[in-house]
Amino acid sequence: MEEGQVLHTSPYVAQIEKFADSLKQLSKTFLQMEGKKKSFSREEIDNMFVHVRDKVCANCEKNEWCWKENFVRTYQMGYEILSAVDRYGNELNTETKRKLQQYCVMAPVFLREMLEAFQGARLNMMWENRMVLSREGCAIQLDAFAEMIRSTAKEMEDSMFTDERMEKKIIAVLKKRGVRVLHINFFMSKDGKYEVHVTARMLQEQCITVKQLVKEISRVMGRRLVPGGNQAQVLGREYLSIVCMEGPSFYTLQGVARIGKGSSQICGDNFMMIDLPGGRRGAALSDGMGSGEKACRESTLVIELLEELLEAGFPEKTAIQMINTTLVMGREEIHYSTIDMSIFDLYTGKLELLKAGASSTFIRKRDRVEHICSTSLPIGVLHKIEIDSVERQLESGDYVIMVTDGIMDALPVGEQDIIMETIIKGTWMVNPKEMAEHILQQILNWSKEPPQDDMTVLVIGIWDTVRA
Repeated sequence: MEEGQVLHTSPYVAQIEKFADSLKQLSKTFLQMEGKKKSFSREEIDNMFVHVRDKVCANCEKNEWCWKENFVRTYQMGYEILSAVDRYGNELNTETKRKLQQYCVMAPVFLREMLEAFQGARLNMMWENRMVLSREGCAIQLDAFAEMIRSTAKEMEDSMFTDERMEKKIIAVLKKRGVRVLHINFFMSKDGKYEVHVTARMLQEQCITVKQLVKEISRVMGRRLVPGGNQAQVLGREYLSIVCMEGPSFYTLQGVARIGKGSSQICGDNFMMIDLPGGRRGAALSDGMGSGEKACRESTLVIELLEELLEAGFPEKTAIQMINTTLVMGREEIHYSTIDMSIFDLYTGKLELLKAGASSTFIRKRDRVEHICSTSLPIGVLHKIEIDSVERQLESGDYVIMVTDGIMDALPVGEQDIIMETIIKGTWMVNPKEMAEHILQQILNWSKEPPQDDMTVLVIGIWDTVRA
């Protein structure tokens, strides 16, 4: 922190902390509620017997004998039937059937009603357990959301500061350009990167581009600032909040090549590129279960959810966990999809790879190709998943090649990694789009048959802005 700068604590941060604590407590309450049932309670078993007695035994001549004089033996017989059904299914075993026929004069009807009562109770247990899983899923979501807003509040509190001297200098310089400043907020990230938010408007019926305004602020602060994110291009008579960020040291370009199963135009793989907070850029690739339209719908859903959560400010791992919980809770059948994310820090050149059931990723450097694989499960299978995370340092001119399973499966088992590394190392293209198309074509030439699965190659290159 430079001289004249004072840390600023917002009263809203404390309120956000309280909100996060409430969500954490709600999540804890959900998890402390009754868990999954593994067996029937005594009351549920008694209800099964009451059902059978009312439906079968009420008008039987041996009712008094079975349910009063031989009450214990009748219950024992019922328990044997329930145990046999649980073990052998509705067909039971021969010994249990023989005992029931000897004991009960209405054995077929007794057995049918007992099976009906058992199946009804088991269905109720299944739905109760499903509600428990949904409640646990909600608890996981709430806990993740609480952690996110807590960390966001802490980051906000730590990053905000005031600099009256610098604020006065900016206001004075912009006033000469006909700009009226309402207020200025200063932020500094944990790695020392400045961010300035200026709310201003033009005094006269004239305009100034946001790019020019940011350039003026950069000159005053002595830092290379650039306009941040998606915002207006021109400042007019209406007040506008303009975000100025320190310019990154790197930039990325990407290219994709893909083909559907059997050379179909419909591919079950989907991808996206997205700008993330803190001067980062993300690439995500999802492979839906199966191929064709159904797989395309699945992977599209995953990519759209991921994009919405990331744009809302959720951390990447939290977003993936939340999508997984949503997919598991919302369906009776399992529909899984993979998620493969590459996150580029454009200030430092660091790369973070996040994988959930995803295929291999390759990093091409000047002198070698590195292969990174994953052993995690796809999303949509279990309520809690493990997300593989790997970090690497990139240099200008490096490429990250992300592929789906269809690419690797098209190559001979046991030789897939070596062949892919050879193909990537042998590509002379600089343009990521051309490189992706070349790699896909080489795979198709190697397999010498129509694609047996959807195939996608996503290439992202990173370069130094100074050399650009």
